[in-house]
Amino acid sequence: MEKRIKKSRYITGIDGIRSVAVIGVIFYHLIPTSIRGGYLGVPVFFVISGYLITDLLRQEWQQNGKIQLKQFYIRRLKRLYPALATLLIVSSAYITLFQRNLLNNLRGIVTSSLLYLNNWWQIRNELSYFDRFGNESPFTHLWSLAVEGQNYLIWPLLFLLLIRVTKKRQTTFLVIAAGALVSAILMAILFVPGADPTRAYYGTDTRIFSIWIGGSLAFIWPSKQLKEKIPLEAKRVLNSAGLLALVLLVISFVYLDGHSTFVYYGGMYLISLLAAVLVAITAHPGASLNRWLTNPVFTYLGKRSYGIYLYQFPVMIFYESKVQNIADNVWLHIVIELALILIASELSYRFVEKPLRNFDYSQSFNVMKKWLTTPNVSLQKIGVIFGILVFLLAGFGMITAPVNYVADDKKVFQQEIEINKELAEQTQNNQLAENPDAAGETETTASEEETLAEESLAIIEKYGLTEEQFQAAKTMEITAFGDSVMLGATIELQEIFPQAVVDADISRQLYTAPELLQSLREQGLLKDKVVLALGTNGSFTDAQFDSVMKTIGDRQVYVVNVRVPTQRWQNEVNLSFEKMVEKYPNITLIDWYSESNEHDDWFREDHVHLEESGKVHYATLLAKAILN
Repeated sequence: MEKRIKKSRYITGIDGIRSVAVIGVIFYHLIPTSIRGGYLGVPVFFVISGYLITDLLRQEWQQNGKIQLKQFYIRRLKRLYPALATLLIVSSAYITLFQRNLLNNLRGIVTSSLLYLNNWWQIRNELSYFDRFGNESPFTHLWSLAVEGQNYLIWPLLFLLLIRVTKKRQTTFLVIAAGALVSAILMAILFVPGADPTRAYYGTDTRIFSIWIGGSLAFIWPSKQLKEKIPLEAKRVLNSAGLLALVLLVISFVYLDGHSTFVYYGGMYLISLLAAVLVAITAHPGASLNRWLTNPVFTYLGKRSYGIYLYQFPVMIFYESKVQNIADNVWLHIVIELALILIASELSYRFVEKPLRNFDYSQSFNVMKKWLTTPNVSLQKIGVIFGILVFLLAGFGMITAPVNYVADDKKVFQQEIEINKELAEQTQNNQLAENPDAAGETETTASEEETLAEESLAIIEKYGLTEEQFQAAKTMEITAFGDSVMLGATIELQEIFPQAVVDADISRQLYTAPELLQSLREQGLLKDKVVLALGTNGSFTDAQFDSVMKTIGDRQVYVVNVRVPTQRWQNEVNLSFEKMVEKYPNITLIDWYSESNEHDDWFREDHVHLEESGKVHYATLLAKAILN
């Protein structure tokens, strides 16, 4: 039988690049305030994948004059499918036993993942990659495998078409590079500044440019046609370019925030080009980068990078659901989670990926027959029996999993949120109306005055206000701008401040605030006193906060800090607020964290959103800070 590729070359330094990429991705999720651009490890993976797959296809074409499509698909499935299927089965079994709140839509998640359509499934179900607080799924990260899987399906066919039509490799390179550029332009078109970028982030059409950049590189930089002996000056140039690309990538991992407009307006395209430069120079046998990126640690991590990527989210979601004080012991939990991820990936590599990558599935029946007829008890038999039980348990969970189920308590919460959103919008509409109430233009009867007095007394007693504070609050104009925590207390805030403008929304983050505040300002709805209640859903940079303050100007600002014990950004956000108070003399800090941290009974099951008593205490704290 003819060997598919003779003298194929394994580029050990690629494992080093994989290591850098997977470290970026992992720490983006574990310490998002420090590794803001770690998500860019994914386009680095895409570039590597595009280059290696296309390079191997070119070698096969040059050697044999054909591409064995069936064998290509089988190799891809044997390389990727066993570990993915194992992850889905094990995670589904765990969910069925220990975390049944995640059963919702499990069947759709697993099916779309196995079909490599998970990215489109998440888009259709409006699941945000960036909403970690509201989208706690152990399978969120599988969108990227879907993009790669879809490319693997079409790429060999496109490769054959381009080879036969374009003839020259330079022309093929230009065609693929042009396709990548179109994809990057489509990302820019579909991205809407200030809105959730998930559609542009998840779409195959808007992300395939990274893979195709790697694919185009293989036509002008084939690994087997690069010379090992090159002039010293050329070697220096290559090494310098490679190191510069590596340094710039690491810097982008640290600083390039996923909500930055630059990322979607060409930034991710440029990152992919940097990754292509790094891959190209690592692949060149005449440069030193391959040797520099080859070491035992990088080799270990690189070979297990697929498993590390697969198990990162399940480990984090499952672990953090059982630990309620993540924010108070961040580094301890980071170490534990890293250890669990590495253990899971090692087990996957040793017992799933390596054995099944080279397994002859045509012999499955004979292997099973031999196993059944062998009388002795072995660890292998015990392991297989345990695996079957896990599979059955996972199957039971998927079969019984509800679709788009919403628990009763969540339904009540959602209804409250919708009512409060309407009330918040009404506060804005009232201010925009020329004569909203015609207050003071009609006479009140004695009975009505008595009722008003009783209502006033009830509000004073409910919120512990003095008569002077109550009277001041009745006519005080404030703008309350925040996220879902503030939105939940809209009724209470309106009771105290009838003239307040409330603009709050679920999943709102500080980076979206400048444009929204500017809109309020243009409508005359940004009052002299502004209450900012943001940070529940994620951290922010100093520059993003500075942009908010630039929009607000010299108005008096009251910043409400956060209580999010289940999320690692809580303390980071609160420290940032303290720093901003020192920086801006017109900011007053309202310490909701200290006020509420010992009162779990004020909060719903998520430890963040407010029960009725919590809403009263929240509104009281804000009112007294503003009125004093």
